[in-house]
Amino acid sequence: MPPQPRFGFEEVVRRARDVAAAPYEPGAALPEALSRLDFDAWRDIRFRPERALMAQPGSDYRLQLFHLGFLFTRPVTVNIIRDGVATPVPYAASLFDYGRVRLEKPLPVNLGFAGFRLHFPLNDPRVSDELISFIGASYFRVLGRDQRYGLSARALAIGAGVPNGEEFPVFREFWVETPAAGADRIIVHALLDSASVTGAYRFHIYPGADSVVDVEAVLFPRRPIEKLGLAPLTSMFFTGENDRRFHDDYRSELHDSDGLLIHSGTGEWIWRPLRNPRRQAVSSFVERNMRGFGLMQRDRVFEHYQDLDLSYERRPSYWIEPAGDWGEGHVELIELPTTDETNDNVVALWAPRTPLEPGREFRFGYKLSAMLDSDDLHPGGRIVNTYQARPKALGSGEPVTEGARRFIVDFAGGDLAYHLRQPEKVEIVPSIAHGRINRAFIVPNPKTEGFRAFIDIVVEPGHLAEMRAFLRSGGKALTETWSYPWRAEA
Repeated sequence: MPPQPRFGFEEVVRRARDVAAAPYEPGAALPEALSRLDFDAWRDIRFRPERALMAQPGSDYRLQLFHLGFLFTRPVTVNIIRDGVATPVPYAASLFDYGRVRLEKPLPVNLGFAGFRLHFPLNDPRVSDELISFIGASYFRVLGRDQRYGLSARALAIGAGVPNGEEFPVFREFWVETPAAGADRIIVHALLDSASVTGAYRFHIYPGADSVVDVEAVLFPRRPIEKLGLAPLTSMFFTGENDRRFHDDYRSELHDSDGLLIHSGTGEWIWRPLRNPRRQAVSSFVERNMRGFGLMQRDRVFEHYQDLDLSYERRPSYWIEPAGDWGEGHVELIELPTTDETNDNVVALWAPRTPLEPGREFRFGYKLSAMLDSDDLHPGGRIVNTYQARPKALGSGEPVTEGARRFIVDFAGGDLAYHLRQPEKVEIVPSIAHGRINRAFIVPNPKTEGFRAFIDIVVEPGHLAEMRAFLRSGGKALTETWSYPWRAEA
């Protein structure tokens, strides 16, 4: 009898291609006992750690499963690959502690799961910590050392931010390779499905101080996709130093991420502080051969958050680096209004210029890094604070223009401490679209070992201005570019 072929990524690609050729089938309805669970009841159903999979001798990884219920109504199949053979994990009630939840009837053995998570000794070689979780549509979250969950990644976004609603592709099946003893990575394969597209994904997961996920994907469109988002990231920004619309709280800042960072194909670094706008806002950064983007949490000062439980200062930044040439397109930032900190209201993604067409497969890849310290991403100066206020004369005697707005930006890092010895050689380079700059100047800021910039603008009521500014000395840019929109209320 010939040996059974080893299960690998190309088998997932074949399945995705076959699924794309058939009509889309939504998942079956859950048993009523599970569909009526609220969040607290669902959370009370916990996987028994002593039943964790992959607990063979020499393995540092442990796999735990999530129960179906609450918002997680689409069953997924989880397979374990051992010696090249994929075997599905059967549902069993004995895998879970149901807490206070009481079910009148046994659940079917083919029920499936909501998702799974992998544990690894991230912070202490004696303790197994959560490394990555896959649950809900195509969402996944990964942690590095000393990090706490904040923002999320997704496999794919379709129609994000469009008026007629977004389509959420789902992972319908996973295959997890059993790692060898002492392995520095673990590999997860996934089959993605939606009304518009199917896809095969492979995740190479490397745990560490900055955990890394190398993602490979092959997509098979069922129909034309005009608004596609690659490597989408989802986060929360409620309030911060640049946006104090909501401030009735002892915590002065509440956000999982405080800015969008872009490494342009031209080599420019762009920093766009996040906001909680009064209405949905979309910002696009047109690029060719973009080198990287991410939603970052730069502010690591506990005193700015004062939250002992949620530890916002330990939320990771996710940095995306394309594998190969992603061509023409744009980084898109979508900001939605929210009235509390429980809603994810920020999305960042890469939108290819060329739409996907049925019958043509599309391959791409990227690296996602989960990090606390992102200062070494680029050597130049960085924006560390953005403030805004009504302008005030600073001793010059120059009158303040009616309706003007002042933006105060702190630049630090890179060579800026060196240039403090001769600050007159440093200048600010500001620009604005759909408004005018009244004045712009900088002063040394010894507290940050950098410079503080002041930019006064005037914008017609109801108009949206787009501002940019960076520091230079001679012909050399010293910092990344600050980018910020501001709408003058009518």
